[in-house]
Amino acid sequence: MRKHSSGSSEDDDVSLVEPPTDASLRLHAEEPRLSAKPATKLDRRRSLDRRPSFSVSRRSSSANWRSPESRNGQGEKLPAAGRTAPSSPLGLILAPTGELQPKGTKKAPETRLAGRRPQWRSPWAVGVLGLLTSIVGLGFLLTVLHSSVTRQLDPKGCRMSYMRPSYAKLNEFDTEHTRLASKYSLYLYREQGVDHDTKVRGVPVLFIPGNAGSYKQVRPIAAEAANYFHDVLQHDEAALKAGARALDFFTVDFNEDITAFHGQTLLDQAEYLNEAIRYILSLYLDPRVSDRDPDLPDPTSVIVLGHSMGGIVARTMLTMPNYQANSINTIVTMSAPHARPPVSFDRQIVKTYDDINGYWRQAYSQQWANDNPLWHVTLVSIAGGGLDTVVPSDYASVESLVPDTHGFTVFTSTIPAVWTSMDHQAILWCDQFRKVIAHAIYEVVDVHRATQTKPRAERMRVFKKWFLTGMEAVAEKTAPRSDPTTLLTVADNADSIIAEGERLVLRSLGSAGAVRAHLLPIPPSGSPDGKRFTFLTDAKLDKPGENGKLEVLFCSVIPSQPSQSWAGFSSQIDLSRGATGTTRLACRSAGPDVVSLPASTRSTRYPFFTDREREITPFSYLEYGVDDIAEHQFVAIVEKATSPTPGFVIAEFSDHSRSHWTENIDLRRLLTSGLKLRLPAERPMVSKIKVPSLQSSLLAYNLRISQQGCDGQEELFAPLARQYLAEPYESKYFVNAREVAVSLHGVAPYVPPPLARKLEDDGLGFQFWTDPTCNSNIQVELTVDVLGSLGKLYMRYRTVFAAFPLFVVALVLRKQFQLYDATGLFIPFSESLEMSLRRSIPLMLASLTLLTFSTAGSSTAGNARLWRWRDDASSIIDFRKNDLLIGTQEPMFLFLIPLIGIICVGVCTAVHYMALILTHLLSALASLLTFRPGWIRNEDRRKLAPVFWCPSPRRRMLTTAVLLLLVSTVVPYQFAYLVACLVQLMTTVRAQRIASDLRSAANSNFYNYAHSILILMLWILPINLPTFVVWVHNLAVHWLTPFTSHHNVLSVMPFVVLVETLTTGKMIPRVASRLKHVTSLLLFCTAVYAAVYGVSYAYTLHYLANLLAFWLAILHSSSDSWSLAGLSHLYAGDADGRKRGKEP
Repeated sequence: MRKHSSGSSEDDDVSLVEPPTDASLRLHAEEPRLSAKPATKLDRRRSLDRRPSFSVSRRSSSANWRSPESRNGQGEKLPAAGRTAPSSPLGLILAPTGELQPKGTKKAPETRLAGRRPQWRSPWAVGVLGLLTSIVGLGFLLTVLHSSVTRQLDPKGCRMSYMRPSYAKLNEFDTEHTRLASKYSLYLYREQGVDHDTKVRGVPVLFIPGNAGSYKQVRPIAAEAANYFHDVLQHDEAALKAGARALDFFTVDFNEDITAFHGQTLLDQAEYLNEAIRYILSLYLDPRVSDRDPDLPDPTSVIVLGHSMGGIVARTMLTMPNYQANSINTIVTMSAPHARPPVSFDRQIVKTYDDINGYWRQAYSQQWANDNPLWHVTLVSIAGGGLDTVVPSDYASVESLVPDTHGFTVFTSTIPAVWTSMDHQAILWCDQFRKVIAHAIYEVVDVHRATQTKPRAERMRVFKKWFLTGMEAVAEKTAPRSDPTTLLTVADNADSIIAEGERLVLRSLGSAGAVRAHLLPIPPSGSPDGKRFTFLTDAKLDKPGENGKLEVLFCSVIPSQPSQSWAGFSSQIDLSRGATGTTRLACRSAGPDVVSLPASTRSTRYPFFTDREREITPFSYLEYGVDDIAEHQFVAIVEKATSPTPGFVIAEFSDHSRSHWTENIDLRRLLTSGLKLRLPAERPMVSKIKVPSLQSSLLAYNLRISQQGCDGQEELFAPLARQYLAEPYESKYFVNAREVAVSLHGVAPYVPPPLARKLEDDGLGFQFWTDPTCNSNIQVELTVDVLGSLGKLYMRYRTVFAAFPLFVVALVLRKQFQLYDATGLFIPFSESLEMSLRRSIPLMLASLTLLTFSTAGSSTAGNARLWRWRDDASSIIDFRKNDLLIGTQEPMFLFLIPLIGIICVGVCTAVHYMALILTHLLSALASLLTFRPGWIRNEDRRKLAPVFWCPSPRRRMLTTAVLLLLVSTVVPYQFAYLVACLVQLMTTVRAQRIASDLRSAANSNFYNYAHSILILMLWILPINLPTFVVWVHNLAVHWLTPFTSHHNVLSVMPFVVLVETLTTGKMIPRVASRLKHVTSLLLFCTAVYAAVYGVSYAYTLHYLANLLAFWLAILHSSSDSWSLAGLSHLYAGDADGRKRGKEP
C-alpha cells in the first residue's frame, strides 16, 4: 500500500484499515534503538503499536482499503505534481487534511503536531457527569415504573360471565357487495338454547372489535341480551308495548387487523362496515331470512357498539362517502381513544383523526339542526379507568367532540351496581357491566319506529339514568313531576308528623307491628340557606305498585270534596284506623329517582362483591333540593314491614351552608402543607367538599378520615366516601373509608379542551356519608402522594420515549460532527454525550422550559385550528393548544421537561451500551467463525486483517434500485428501512472488529461514526415498525393488495444510499467551509422538533432523519469525482478481473 505525503492529492484513496506495511517497518527500523538486544516478536508488535500516525491525521477517511494493485491488475497512477484534486458536485475540493473546502481556499492549518499519535478513545468510557445523569435518569424511570404497578392501583372487581355462543357466517355478503369481502367477514351471533335459528326478527346491533380484536368478543354482551329478553322482557307486556324486541347482534371478523397503527386500515374497515350495514338492513326485507312482524316498519338504522379502535371506526363510518344517511343514530363505545390517536407513528392515522374530529366538531357547531348531519346521533363513551393500561382513559373523552345534549363520557366506576375500574379486555366480559349495557340498549329500543330507537333526547335520558350516579347536576328528577299513584289517608291527631328541623332516625323497621307513615314537612322554597332533603337506608325502596318493606312518597293535601272518587289511584294506604278526623294525601313515589350506593359497614372492603363473595344489598339514597319538591307539602316515609326487620332509615332537611365547603387552595400549598378539614359533631348526614384546583390527571392524593366515635352506641353504617368529577363523569366510591388513594382523569396532557368552558368551581369533589347519630367530630386530611403521582406519568407520557430520546441523540450527533470538522476526530457517542451534558442539553432544556412558561395561557393561533362555537364570538376554542412539548400549559408541571430530559439521557445511555454489547457479541461470533492461527508472524498479520468487503458499484446500484423498485410497488418503505437498519448493524460490527484489531484514529473515527448512525436509526425504528407489522399481518391473512400509502421511495432512499455508502467503509469527509453549519442546523432542528412536536407528530421524525441522511449522503458523494466515463465503466466488466476474483 502506497504511503502518501501530507500534501498528496489522493488522500481519498487512503484506507481506513491500516495493516502494517514494509514501508512502515523500514520507518521504524530507522528510529533510534532503545536496546542493542535483537527484537523479539513481542518487541516487534510493540514497535508496530508505536508507529507514528501522522499520515493518518492528514488523510480523508476513506474506509475502502485496497492493495497496491487495482482490481484489473494495473498499478495506481500517481498524480503529477501540482495536479488539482478532483472537484465534487458541491463545488468543493478535497484538501490535504481531508477536509472539504471551496475551490481557491487556502490550506487549512494543522490542528495538532504531525508526529503525535491521537489518543485512543474507548467507546465504553463514560464521564462522571454522564454516568451520574444516566443513573439519576434510569433511577427516575424505574421509580415511575415501580410506582405505576404498586401504588394508586384501583381494585379489580369484575365478576366472570358465561355464555353458549354460536356464530353464523353470512356468506352472501361477498365481493359483489364490497371489494373487502375477501379480507373481512360478517357474522350473526346466536345464543345456544335461546336462539333456535338464524332468522332475523328483532333490532339490528353491530359490534365492531378493536385493534387486533376478534369478532367473538361480542359474545358476553350478546349472550346477556339474548338471555335477558328470553327470561324477562318477552314476558313483560309493558316492555313489549313500549317497543322492546330481541336484539340481533352482528359482528365482524377483521382477521385481527391492527388499526391503532395504520390509518388506511381504519378507513378500509369503515368502508366495509358501511356496506355491511346496507346489507344487514336488506336482510329484514328478505322473507327467506326475516321472521319479523309484518306490522312493524322496516329498520332503517343500526345500533353500533365499538370496542377500543372499533369505536373510532364507528365514528369514521359517518364521514365516509359510502355512508347511508341516517343508518346509524346510536353509538356506544368502550375504551375507545376518541380525543387523539394512541400513537402518532403513522401520518395517515393522524390525518384521519384530524378529519374525523373536525367533521364532528363542525357538525355540532352548526346553529340550526337542519345544517347538522349528526343531529340525530348520540355518542356515549365508556372508559375503563385506572386499570386500563392499553389506552389511557383520558383519551376516551368526547367532551371536545360533542355537546352534552348528544353525548358524554362516563367511567365504569361511576355506573351504578358496577363500581369498579376495568382493564382493556375486561370491559367486554365483566358480568355486572354487560348487564347494564344490555338493559340500557333494550330501554332505548323502539321497534315501532323505523329508526328502531327512541328519539335522541329520550335516548340521552335513558343513558344518563343507566350510566350516571343520579347525583350529577344533569340528572333529571322525575318523581316529583310524575302523576300521583298513591292515596295516603292519615288521622288528624296522629303523632306521625316530624317537627320541622328534626331528623328522622329508625334503627329497625316494623317495630310498631303495623304499617305506619312518618311525615316530614317540606320547608318553603327560596330560603336563604338553600335547604335540601336527604334520605338513606340499607333497605330496598319500593317503586310504584310494589309491596316491599319501605317506600318514600311526596305528598300533597287533597281538599275535601263531597262524593269525590279515588279510583284514579293505583294504590291506597289507609292509616286513619277509624279516626273521625282524617287527611287524604295524593302522593307520588320517589322510587324512580332512587340512587344506589355501595353498602358501607365495618366488614366491607370494596364497593363491589366478587364471584366468591356473597351478594351485598346496596344502600338506597335520595337527594332533592327544596325547589324540586316545593309543590308538595310532605315527604312520607312509609314503613310497610309489620314485624321487626333489620334495617335503618335516616331522613332530614339540611342547610346548604352546613354541608357544603369549597376549599380554594392552590397546588403549591397543597404540596407543602396539605388540606385539613374538621367535620363538626352537629353535622348533616351528607357533607360535600369541593377543591377547584384539583383537576389534573398527573397528581395522586391520599385521603385520611378519622374514625368516628359513637359513645358506646352502635353506628348505623361506616363512613362512605365518593370522589367525583363533573366532566367527564367519573366517580369512585370508598366503603368503610379510612385511608383512601385518590386518582382522577381530569385535565390530561395532550387532550383537547372541551367544547363547553369549565366553571370556576369545577374540580375534584368529595362527598361523605357519615352516621349523624354519632355525636363526634371527624377529621379529613388530603395530601399529595408524590410517589403515586410519579406512577401516573407512565400512562400519560409513555409515548414520549418515541420522540424525546431523539432530542438527546441529535444533540450528541451535532457535537460529534462539530468536533470532527474542527479536529478530524469523531469522538465516541458517550464522550459526546458527556460534552453535551455540560452545555447544549441543559441550555436546550432550559430554553424549552422558558418557552412553555412564556406561552402558557396564550393561544397558538398561528399553528392551531380555532373554532367559533355556534357563531359565539366569546367561544373560540383552540383544540391544538395541548399538542406541544409536555401537553399541558400548567406552570406547575414545567419541571417535567427537565425530568423527561434526564430520563431520556439515561435511556439513550442504556440503548448505547446495549448496542455496544450487541455489536461486540456479533463481532466475537464472527471471530469464532473466522479461522486465524495463533502462531502467525506479525509481518503477515495484515494479510488476515479484517477489511471491508466492498461490492462493485454496479452491484450496489442494482441492489439499491431493486429495493427501491419494490418499495414503489409492493412493500412499504418501512420494510426497506428495517433492511437498512440490519445492514447498518452489520457495518458497525465490521467496523468494530477493525477498530479493535488495528487501533488507529481513522479506524476509531469510522467505527464511532457508524455506531452513532446506528443509534440514530434505532430510535427511528419504532416509528416504522408498526406499519411494517401491519403489512406482515396482511400477508399472513393472504391480503396481497399493496398499501395505497407508504410507497414513496423518497421517504427511504437517502437512508438506503447512506447505508450502502457506509458498507464500503468510507468515512464522511470533513467540511471546513460554511456548509458544515448545515449539518449542525439539521441536527439542531431535529432536536427541537422532537422535543416540541415529537409526541403529537412522531411520524415526522422519520422525515427529518431522512433529510439528515440525504445531506450526509451528499457529503459522502462530495469526496468522489463523477463523470459519464466513470458511470459507463460500472457496466463495462473486465474479464481478467472476474477471473482473478475479489481482492481486498
